[in-house]
Amino acid sequence: MPQESTDRLKELATAPIWRILLKYSIPAVTGIVVTALYNIIDSIVIGHAIDDPNVVAGIAVTFPVMNLSSALGMLIGAGAATRTSIVLGQKDLHRAEVILGNCVQLSVIIGLSYITIFYIFIDKILYMFGASAATLPYAREFILWVMPGMVLINLTFSYNNVMRASGYPSKAMYTNILGAVLNAILAPLFLFVFKWGIRGAAIATDISMLVTCIWVMSHFFNRKNTLHFVRGTFRLRADVIKSVLYIGMAPFLINVAGAGINAIVNNSLLKYGGDNAIAAVVVFNRYVTIFVFIVIGICQGMQPILGYNYGMGKYDRLFKTLGLAAVSSVVITTIGSLVGHFLPRPIASLFMQDEQQIICAINCIRITTVTFWMVGFQVVATNFFQSLGMAGKAVFLSLTRQIIFMIPLLFILPPHFGLDGVWAAFPISDAVSSIVAAAMLFWQIRHIRHTLIPANNN
Repeated sequence: MPQESTDRLKELATAPIWRILLKYSIPAVTGIVVTALYNIIDSIVIGHAIDDPNVVAGIAVTFPVMNLSSALGMLIGAGAATRTSIVLGQKDLHRAEVILGNCVQLSVIIGLSYITIFYIFIDKILYMFGASAATLPYAREFILWVMPGMVLINLTFSYNNVMRASGYPSKAMYTNILGAVLNAILAPLFLFVFKWGIRGAAIATDISMLVTCIWVMSHFFNRKNTLHFVRGTFRLRADVIKSVLYIGMAPFLINVAGAGINAIVNNSLLKYGGDNAIAAVVVFNRYVTIFVFIVIGICQGMQPILGYNYGMGKYDRLFKTLGLAAVSSVVITTIGSLVGHFLPRPIASLFMQDEQQIICAINCIRITTVTFWMVGFQVVATNFFQSLGMAGKAVFLSLTRQIIFMIPLLFILPPHFGLDGVWAAFPISDAVSSIVAAAMLFWQIRHIRHTLIPANNN
């Protein structure tokens, strides 16, 4: 391994925690926030470029489908990044190269499989996720045009995570910035100048994903980098695939759960509030996304530090990194909670022109952000277990917020409280799942202090 690459990994175990967390988190946060801002701007552009209030609700219906695509990308990407960090901490470079090679074929096979299914059953899928006769044409047009880029999205996401985990946080940041800037240029061009309508936004996404995919994959063809493609590592190995999918199962289930929840939420909103309520949830999702993405960026910066030091048995650095990441994330989501509660109208007006939709969105934002401040901690706790390869616990925490608590609430509250009952399910599930995460994290830290640290010292 080149000396520069060795130094990049060494600093994970030796540099001051605050400095190395900043070094890895700032590029991750910058890149992912730029992407979030683009998604927000994209929604604003579509909402104002197409003079039909149904277009906002139509885009909302596609979110679950996009979540499923992201879920499959995370299944591979998050698992590969975590396994790579751990085996590099164990000084097993060859194992890391095998993981790298195996994940190429795995990403392509999974991507082509789900795209085929989407093409065959697209209308049924969109109706299942809450489309109405008025919103289906917009939803179908967007998803059919964006679908060719989904495999590219999966490859980009997967290998961008591995790039960061192997010591290149700044370069991973440039991936997100490149895609977001290209999208920000092409989408308005295709919508306002070429008048391509909603398909213009989808084509802009496809082109930007092609460029970023080429950028990311070229990194791993450079033999000077810490990890690169090596002949003989592309043949699929059951043990490697199992280890990657096992760890990646947590973020995968988060997104699958998100897609399922979106389907249930959209159908509840359609029943109790109509298309305006579905449009309102777009505003809520776009708003909270920027704060959640900042927290995810912090977790992406935290992940290689936790994985590498856990592999080396340096548990003191583990706890310091966790504490700093948790405090930072709670501060971020608290800001989001306060702004959402006190300034909902300006937020809603950014995305909508119709006054009835704006009023509905204001009510949505005020209720759903009541306990949003707790979400930062819950996300960090889930990522802590995932970073240590404890997939079962990470999966459980992933399910608490969006499945175990959210789904029952969506069936219990709306019949009694109507549309407000749908909105109330969000803060209640956030609060209860955060309490469960705190209890599990406390137990795990205690276990490490009383079991692993004495064993490591001996």
